[in-house]
Amino acid sequence: MLGVLSGFFVVWAIIGTGWFVARKQLLGEGAQAVLSRLSFFVASPALLLDTLSNADLRTVFSSHLLVITVSSALVGIVSFGAFRFIRRRELPEALIASMSSSIANSGNLGIPIAVFVLGNASYVAPLLIFQLALLTPSYLLILDGTTSTAKPGAARALQFVLPVVTNPNIVGSAIGLVLAGTGWKLPDLIMQPIHLIGGAAIPAILMAFGISLHGSRPLRADDGRRFDTMLASVLKLVVHPLIAFAFARFALGLGGHALFAAVVTTGLPTAQNVYVAAQRYQHGLIVAKDTVLITTVLAVPAMAIMAALLS
Repeated sequence: MLGVLSGFFVVWAIIGTGWFVARKQLLGEGAQAVLSRLSFFVASPALLLDTLSNADLRTVFSSHLLVITVSSALVGIVSFGAFRFIRRRELPEALIASMSSSIANSGNLGIPIAVFVLGNASYVAPLLIFQLALLTPSYLLILDGTTSTAKPGAARALQFVLPVVTNPNIVGSAIGLVLAGTGWKLPDLIMQPIHLIGGAAIPAILMAFGISLHGSRPLRADDGRRFDTMLASVLKLVVHPLIAFAFARFALGLGGHALFAAVVTTGLPTAQNVYVAAQRYQHGLIVAKDTVLITTVLAVPAMAIMAALLS
């Protein structure tokens, strides 16, 4: 338990540093964008390649992946039903709200949490791969079919395939998995720079998040979506990990660290790319934006509670 709390303290210390940097304007207005892009395009892929190349594939593609798949699907269905039939939202907005409840931030916060709390970045790899390769494209496919942005034929297929195969984190993960599966080893002259660059991922991610917190004001009453945002946040931070716990514990018989890892990874906050999708389709913008912020702020305390309950 002490080790878990220490991990959360490290995460929040770096986030707090980012907030302080933004408050004092030490790095200028573009600091968050630069740090986020550095992490997404360079450092995080290097970290995933380095970590997964030495991982046990039986751990990466284990019951953990099944828990993620089942829990994400169930919370997605439940949340869509709630927003579509109870809250009476239009179909595209209900889909965006469902994305807010089921798609986790597997990169920006998933990697640091996996390293500091779970002990290894490989725990987040199944979530990252499942979401980018299957869950997110499925949502976008339905959104395309219900909005005017749908593209015909091959162009529509490329619209879903290209973001997956060109995503830097997927590419880094894929190379790492190939190395782990084949037993191949890259020369030290190549791996040492990759290892050092990967070391920049976590501080860059958390500093960028801390910077983003400065001046943020969610849940404005005049937006008319305060309840929707709170509902999506509860579904993401409470219902999603509860479903994962129930399935992992009672259906698969998991316990100990495996159960803890399954609950923590599904309890990660809403991914920023949900807001990107909302902007693209011009539906659910308020719920997506505010849910990303609220779940990100509350995720670490929520996971600390999970750690206490499961210890």
